[in-house]
Amino acid sequence: MNYAKTNHIGGSETARGKKAKTASRTARRVYALDAETQRRGRGAEGQTKGGSCGNASDGFLKVSFLPVLQQNKAVQAGKESEKMQNDFYASLDRLARHYGIMPMATRHLGFPYNTALALWDLQEKLKKSVGNFSELRVLQDSEKTYLTSEEKYHTGTTLYYIPIQPIYQMLKAPKRKMNAQLLLSVCAYLYHVAGIPYYREEGSYLYWLYEMHREWTEQEEDREEDERYIGEFDKAEFIGDFIAQKIFSPKNLTFFEKRLNDFKCLNAFDEECLDIAKNAFALFADYPNESIFRNAVVQDGDEDAETEEESISMEKYISFISHTRGWLYESIEESINNEFNEYGAMDEPTIIKCFDGNELTEDSLDFESRLFALLDDMCALLYNYKSNEDEYYN
Repeated sequence: MNYAKTNHIGGSETARGKKAKTASRTARRVYALDAETQRRGRGAEGQTKGGSCGNASDGFLKVSFLPVLQQNKAVQAGKESEKMQNDFYASLDRLARHYGIMPMATRHLGFPYNTALALWDLQEKLKKSVGNFSELRVLQDSEKTYLTSEEKYHTGTTLYYIPIQPIYQMLKAPKRKMNAQLLLSVCAYLYHVAGIPYYREEGSYLYWLYEMHREWTEQEEDREEDERYIGEFDKAEFIGDFIAQKIFSPKNLTFFEKRLNDFKCLNAFDEECLDIAKNAFALFADYPNESIFRNAVVQDGDEDAETEEESISMEKYISFISHTRGWLYESIEESINNEFNEYGAMDEPTIIKCFDGNELTEDSLDFESRLFALLDDMCALLYNYKSNEDEYYN
């Protein structure tokens, strides 16, 4: 089930102005950038690319064209270069072996049509055989010409915010305490190992947003009404600090396997909790030291500050959060929406492989694919959990 929600921006309503209204729409645990605006802002065009390998110059051939004869200046300058073709096809063979594909025979065709056709063929086959394939390039440095492939896990411009108030509610409900303890072990893995930020930690993106919105609320003139809204912040802080003590303790990770083995399913909700916990534990066993940010895009050190701000960093759209319901979340959600629409793209887990003859690692995005699926299931479970939260908060 996909809980992503399309964002439609309209009017001049601000996050602060929204306090005077009750929520008129259902909040979602994930939030999609508007398709009309997600690539707008600061003159950015398209997705930010991962860093290139070595001292490669811009690619002299692109893969966006159909297999027809096209030449650019770089091609024209070296159109008779036998070395360029030899390098290209040597790199092509390495790429084909790595991905286990059979390239089309094109070497006998005239240059540069042969390389253009070979690139088109490779791209079409990689799209079908490599699930996270994103882009294919030809690069040329001072010594040789070679291919690079880019694999990227596309998050779908989605917020992966894990609400913790439902877990607090489960802890206070005798019939749900075992569920809560199992999910706390999942959260402990996500925090300690996968590296998911927690909204009550100073320096996190959501901590700053909560503080900013609290300050705005306290500055309003209608004190009687604002006291009710300030209570929302008090609640978010109280429950956040309470659950933080549980999640930050390594004991919840130590008892993970035992809780899995002892857990008994009595209904569909129990089964869903158990499935999520099993997937998390399997991921922990297969990747005991891997963080969700391990393949985050890293900006090159020589890029200026403006370029570094062209995309949304991963820690801004992956986090624990107080809740994804109610006025407070909708107010924060709108601020996020307004800020994110100023960017040109979102950073996503990316691997760039260079087929230049050097040793090639066996890196993949299997960990990211499984982890984002886990986050999706976890967020959906907690978002759909129904309970009278006021009964447990005092």
